[in-house]
Amino acid sequence: MAKYKITFKSSVPKDLLEIPNQDVAKILTRIDSLIENPRMHGSSKLTGKELYRVRQGNYRILYEIDDAQLEIIVIRIAHRASVYDF
Repeated sequence: MAKYKITFKSSVPKDLLEIPNQDVAKILTRIDSLIENPRMHGSSKLTGKELYRVRQGNYRILYEIDDAQLEIIVIRIAHRASVYDF
């Protein structure tokens, strides 16, 4: 299987600043695991949108998959209570 390239929306670094450092490391590891299989076990497609979600503890990573370009675009990273408020 081909490896995907990961890109981040310009607002994602700001999202990461609001998260404790020990959780950021785990989140980045989870994002790296998407390179091999962006539709891995545990990921879910959001209803009504072309976005996917994967959990990491109390945080959610929202991303879009571009199969034509083999690219994963990370849209948002936030606490589970507020991640869908955009």
